[in-house]
Amino acid sequence: MVIAYLLSEIGTRVALLGVIAFAYFLHRRYTRISISHIHGPEPESFFLGNLPELFQSQVGVPDFKWKQQFGNIVRIKGAFGEDRLVVSDPKAMQYIFQTAGYGFLKWPERTEISRVLMGRGLLWADDVIHKRQRKAMLPGFGAPESRAFVPIFQKIASDLVARWNDLLASSVDQSIELNVASWLSRATMDSLGEAAFDYHFGALENKENELMKAYFGLMSDTLGQPSRRAIFTQTMMPVWYLQLMSKYSNSRRMVHARHTAELVNNVAQSLIDMKSEALLHGKENKDILSLLVKANASENPASRLTDEEMLAQMRTLLLAGHETSSTSLVWCILELSRHPEVQRQLREEIRATERKLNGREFTATDFDNMPYLSAVLKESMRFHPAVYQNYRMAAHDTVLPLSKPVTTTKGKMISELPIRKGTKLVLSIAAYNRNKEVFGEDADIFNPDRWFRSSERKGPTLGVYGNLLTFSGGVRACIGWRFALYEMQSLLVEIVKNFELGPTKELERLRREACLVMLPTLEGEEIKGENLPLRISIATRD
Repeated sequence: MVIAYLLSEIGTRVALLGVIAFAYFLHRRYTRISISHIHGPEPESFFLGNLPELFQSQVGVPDFKWKQQFGNIVRIKGAFGEDRLVVSDPKAMQYIFQTAGYGFLKWPERTEISRVLMGRGLLWADDVIHKRQRKAMLPGFGAPESRAFVPIFQKIASDLVARWNDLLASSVDQSIELNVASWLSRATMDSLGEAAFDYHFGALENKENELMKAYFGLMSDTLGQPSRRAIFTQTMMPVWYLQLMSKYSNSRRMVHARHTAELVNNVAQSLIDMKSEALLHGKENKDILSLLVKANASENPASRLTDEEMLAQMRTLLLAGHETSSTSLVWCILELSRHPEVQRQLREEIRATERKLNGREFTATDFDNMPYLSAVLKESMRFHPAVYQNYRMAAHDTVLPLSKPVTTTKGKMISELPIRKGTKLVLSIAAYNRNKEVFGEDADIFNPDRWFRSSERKGPTLGVYGNLLTFSGGVRACIGWRFALYEMQSLLVEIVKNFELGPTKELERLRREACLVMLPTLEGEEIKGENLPLRISIATRD
């Protein structure tokens, strides 16, 4: 009898627990925050959802298509039916980048990609680590420091002009076809080396340099055209698995990434040792690394960068810093070759400014006072953002405010969207930069004149330059945006002042390659890396 009673009690309690568990399941199912009512494209498959289209397409192709079909908030499917959002709504973007700050963290798997390529530096870090690293690096990237580098940038620009002139002098018709992307990549590497590290890479001289060979093509080789297997691995596998793969995988991509990391760590460590020794002997240089070493030595120990972090910051500058500046400038020059009237107007402004200098070199102030130069660069970075997407994950349950009401699949109009902790967001900088409510009805057209029509620029203030998100925004705004801007201005002024830029037939095969940054490649030759073939000739004088 006792045993029967105990069994009955156990059965009752098990049944009760089952009822409670079922009730909890129903409660969670019907009360949890969901984004399933947001419109979006049909997934390609249950296994990978919409991820192949998102990560295998050329830059902007899915972003623009989905924005046109579904608006500024789009639900897509990740692996195994997981709901994600593609966001380009200005108010939601402002909330994510600025208001919430670290309330939206980076995708863990994307930070692992950053670690493999650049180490545990600023692009890898998040939350309190990011805040500490950013504070430690700020002394090297202020406005005065960035302006002071203009003479270095101009020296490199003059070197580039001289080398193009040498090639033109030996041509039959004073016209040559060049892979401008390769030349600008080398020029920005040299200017970064001298300004950031007081180090001469000799990239423009095409010196035999193992580090340069490893760096050029790193992005396209390691991140370009990912396979479905790579998409699944980089999206669904835990970070510890990705770390093992990055350490032990014998794939060509991982071998290239590890080899480059080893080379740059060796160079970086020797430079840091040299700067530290100079500081001990009272010698102070003005390059960014010297400023960082000095600031790091005087900071509170709790806020200093570790040795590993110092190496990572150098790797970040070398890859992200040089690649984004080079790429932004490449796309700008492409548009100038396609729009000769824009090129002509810019050249006229440059030469008019030059006549006022009475033989002295351009300064940062001169660049700041050239409105058409600013308009051309802003328009190019709007139309061709080097960094086209950011990847964020909600750190807690929150609510996204929306600029325009959204109609759900149930027909309800909503002006804000609750999302739960862990929801993954693709922040489409490419789509936001072509928002017609912000940049005018002709946002899908390259037109520098829009920057003189201030009445058309509406909506929340987002980016640090021209209300663009090309340099990101908020607590994660690009720390080196001023450095990059003066570098691009210096190179662009010298190139346009001296040369006519024209398109070539090969541009019919031009691709906007998605490799973390947007690189120009040619269809059928993607494995060769960045390539922008343009026709270069001597610009006629007034």
